[in-house]
Amino acid sequence: MPQLLLELLSEEIPARMQAGAQRDLERMARDRLTAAELPFERLRAFAGPRRLTLVVDGLPAAQGDRTEERKGPRVGAPDAALAGFLRGAGVARDQLIERNGVYFANISRTGRPTAEIIAEMVEGIVRGFPWPKSMTSGVSSLRWVRPLRRILCVFDGKITPFEIEGIASGDFTEGHRFMGDARLFRVRDFEDYRAGLASRFVLLDADERKARILAAAGDLCRAHDLDLVEDEGLLDEVGGLAEWPVPILGEMDPAFLELPPEVIRTSMRVNQRYFAVQHRTTGKLAPRFIVVANIETKDGGALVAAGNARVLSARLSDAQFFWNEDRRAGFEPWLAKLAGVTFHARMGTMAERVARLEVLAEALAPRVGADPRRAREAAHYAKADLASGMVGEFPELQGVMGAYYAREADLPRPVAEAIGEQYRPAGPSDEVPDTPLAMALALADKLDTLVGFFAVGEKPTGSRDPYGLRRAALGLIRIVLKSDVRLPVRETVRGWYLSLRTYAAPGRAVYASSGRTTGWLGAGAGGSSEEFEVYLEELQAALTTEAAYVIAVDEDRPIEFDRTVVATRAPAQPVIYRFRSAREVAEEVTGFLVERLKVLLRDQGARHDLVDAVFALGDDDLVRISRRVEALGRFLATDDGVNLLAAYKRASNILAAEARKGPLPEGASAALVGAPPEESALTGALVHTYVGVDRALEAEDFAAAMRALAALRAPVDAFFEKVLVNSEVAAERENRLKLLAEVRALMGQVADFSQVSG
Repeated sequence: MPQLLLELLSEEIPARMQAGAQRDLERMARDRLTAAELPFERLRAFAGPRRLTLVVDGLPAAQGDRTEERKGPRVGAPDAALAGFLRGAGVARDQLIERNGVYFANISRTGRPTAEIIAEMVEGIVRGFPWPKSMTSGVSSLRWVRPLRRILCVFDGKITPFEIEGIASGDFTEGHRFMGDARLFRVRDFEDYRAGLASRFVLLDADERKARILAAAGDLCRAHDLDLVEDEGLLDEVGGLAEWPVPILGEMDPAFLELPPEVIRTSMRVNQRYFAVQHRTTGKLAPRFIVVANIETKDGGALVAAGNARVLSARLSDAQFFWNEDRRAGFEPWLAKLAGVTFHARMGTMAERVARLEVLAEALAPRVGADPRRAREAAHYAKADLASGMVGEFPELQGVMGAYYAREADLPRPVAEAIGEQYRPAGPSDEVPDTPLAMALALADKLDTLVGFFAVGEKPTGSRDPYGLRRAALGLIRIVLKSDVRLPVRETVRGWYLSLRTYAAPGRAVYASSGRTTGWLGAGAGGSSEEFEVYLEELQAALTTEAAYVIAVDEDRPIEFDRTVVATRAPAQPVIYRFRSAREVAEEVTGFLVERLKVLLRDQGARHDLVDAVFALGDDDLVRISRRVEALGRFLATDDGVNLLAAYKRASNILAAEARKGPLPEGASAALVGAPPEESALTGALVHTYVGVDRALEAEDFAAAMRALAALRAPVDAFFEKVLVNSEVAAERENRLKLLAEVRALMGQVADFSQVSG
């Protein structure tokens, strides 16, 4: 069957945009072909430094003829309505069909040639392509990532003719910009096209380019008893920079190996797109690097290697300068500078963030088995390296350099390790911190990010998440689940609001107002009377439930109270920062974390509806939710679980139907004299099961709770099979409805089974 080949040749496409462009081209073509009812056997897209390519196999030569039935107005409708329908359908009145008092028209459409549809499709794709950034060429209004130079469009071996902004489609393309023969060549199909490019030093497939890089770089390294330092992200990038990648081994001054290896690798990767190499025996960095050129040279790359070595030397000399200067400066000047670094306009400076982190890390430390004093110390120094010269040059090294500088300053080793691991896990493939102190600091960092931005109204919306809150939430969840730390979310959010007391400073206070208490906490010397403690407790309760404000005050006092206010009230003083109601934020953060937990558990094979069923109980302990979901999943995979779920839904449906007729009977069921044995058996089973479920839930043994529920299967099945719930005897009907309500309530202690699909 005919094949479509499309190539959009332009100036260099940024490597970071190529993978997305490949997906977008494939998606847009697939959607348009499907909408046009053009079936195909296979659709592939490719992206490279200068071209986007689409190949679609197995297309028909034309659309199939189609007959469409269109519904019209009712018989007897006004003439104007009928005339409009006839015009729209393109039929005469005597062609209408009357059915059930309504007119219908059968519209036959002859299929259009596929080539015509392709021409329209390509123009729509080109004009509507969703580049993250685009430009015009200066000679047309067409927006493309870089100026579009040529369009190759061949269907069934022939040119599909069309023109877009002066660029006519054709069947010619070109090879490598420098290594080819600089002549255009004609193609008729994909195999011809791919082979022609390869013979002219262009590898079309990104995976082929990456495989070539790895193979050639590996050969170079093995020849010198070295290993390539793997870097998947860098490989993706350089694979998009060269159409004919040629790895070259270069040398650098061994003196630079005195720098931390992370600095060398980062400078190579970020500034120059080089791969680092290491000694095969020791695993330490070697004074070599791999640069990927886009051309083969007569000297085997010697000149290219020398030039890149000079550039790298200049970069590493800068890094050496920062390393030396930073070690001389030390932490105190950096900590002072943080007061002038804005974290967020609505939350203040980085120094104010550090103050919150100190409180949070100290509070979280006992939960993960860390020393609270050490946790506070680690938080104190955690962000200092943001003011260092090295991190200013390489922001990717924040935390990493902090750990090096902490060791240089003779801070305790656990503190230095915690500073180095505070941002972990940085992504799905990154490991979580593995020491208690690092866990405490990492949890504090992610909690402050998450709750802080929710508190100032900067929540993620759709695909937009500028502050990485989804990443922070997943990182927090992974740490909690790995460390088995019990961290009730709502309580933890309230703890964050207590950290707002750190904003109290000369000329500033933290204000809160509830129906019982209105006032503020300031920076004046604190009292120690019982009355003061009562006021403080009441104000902190307001702080952890209502909106909080950082206000400007004329007089510094430890606490200011107004008990004449009977409703919440905004402050009269100038507001510096405002934080939304703690109660609302706690619910939003809890829901957000549960949604992220669904994603994580689903990736691990769990069903999202089971998370909903467990979360509906109101629990906000992520470890407990995860364990309960795991046990529920295993239970529902058994025959007992499947049948008991069906019984639950049947009982719920009966109760819902009866509730629509009037109020359901309340109270406990009873063992009625003369009741059918199946009813009596269910009554006894419920009493026994209640005890087993309660005991298991108290011990958080959710597998045992499920086993206890499984004992209900047989008596529930027998009850539904032998007993008529809606008995004509009112006492019997009422008692049986109570029994069903008790079955539903008992199962509802384990999970909300109404949320479970199936």
